Amino acid sequence: MRINSHAHLLPYPHQIPRFMKEREIFWVEDDCSFMCQGKWRRPVTDPSFFLDKKLEWMANNQIDKEVILNLSQLYCNGYNRYDTNDVIRFQNDYNASIQEQYPDKFISGFVIQPLYLDDALTEIRRCVEELKLPLLCLPSHFLNADKQWTAIADEVTIPIFELANHYKIAIEIHPYNAEEIVQLQDKFWRFHLIWMCAQTADAWHFFSLMDFPDRFPDVRTCFAHGNQFGQMGYGRRLQGYKGRPDLFEGTRNPVENQNNRNVFFDTLVHDVLSFDLMVKRVGSAQIIAGLDDPYPLGEMESVEGSYPGKVIDEAVENKVITEGERNQIWCDNVLKWLYF
Repeated sequence: MRINSHAHLLPYPHQIPRFMKEREIFWVEDDCSFMCQGKWRRPVTDPSFFLDKKLEWMANNQIDKEVILNLSQLYCNGYNRYDTNDVIRFQNDYNASIQEQYPDKFISGFVIQPLYLDDALTEIRRCVEELKLPLLCLPSHFLNADKQWTAIADEVTIPIFELANHYKIAIEIHPYNAEEIVQLQDKFWRFHLIWMCAQTADAWHFFSLMDFPDRFPDVRTCFAHGNQFGQMGYGRRLQGYKGRPDLFEGTRNPVENQNNRNVFFDTLVHDVLSFDLMVKRVGSAQIIAGLDDPYPLGEMESVEGSYPGKVIDEAVENKVITEGERNQIWCDNVLKWLYF
């Protein structure tokens, strides 16, 4: 069985509530050509952004099941409480409907906004107990009450992780909003190619230093895109920890939680050398298949030289992993992350 742990799905235009467009929060053009948010427009680059073509794409590429994450545009960073509640409830109800209609094809995640903590905890309870969703999707960073961008592993978010630990659910940490965090010109897709990877590494930096893996042992957390920059930056973090201990009072030595069994990383690193480093850093048992379809930065056959699972196959061909480990990455490891 091949399970993709990192997929996205757009609602059809008629499924998106009218208020989303009226408030310029998010909508899809009637001809399904663009997804929009305020003045932002992004082309819909593949038909499999939508359900019917997604099912066809899965069948054509031997993907048996997909984990549907929330749309990153709907993290609701910077939104008021009223809009946040409306948007998040829509997103989670939509994802739940996909899982309910196609339980043999989709496992759905749900999203919360950490700024509105009481609402976030209430929504976690609703999504777990009523909607039966097994996966909490969290942004790598959020705007706190002081309008400061904050890594998701923070003292203020501890109640979220405590409740997740109580329910024994999985967590996905995924970056977005880089262009609002980093004051640089939007050029050459830098926010997706460079800064989103840096955001994930930054979230991992705080997550590990604050010892979230051991503090919340019944939560299984996956970092998107393999935490590619975080894997490379381990030595620098360790050197900094040793060289300036005065800056790390009360934190966990990076070497002590480099190999936690409840932390996972998906395979979307795009080259076999990065994959090899990830295996050496954390071991193949902590790696899960993730395609980030249908985005062009995902493993899509519509991109020249790419196809779903390409880097996993290259890892076998280059003897980075065995065929048995490939099978585990596609199935057993994903289930271990989701359900322990």
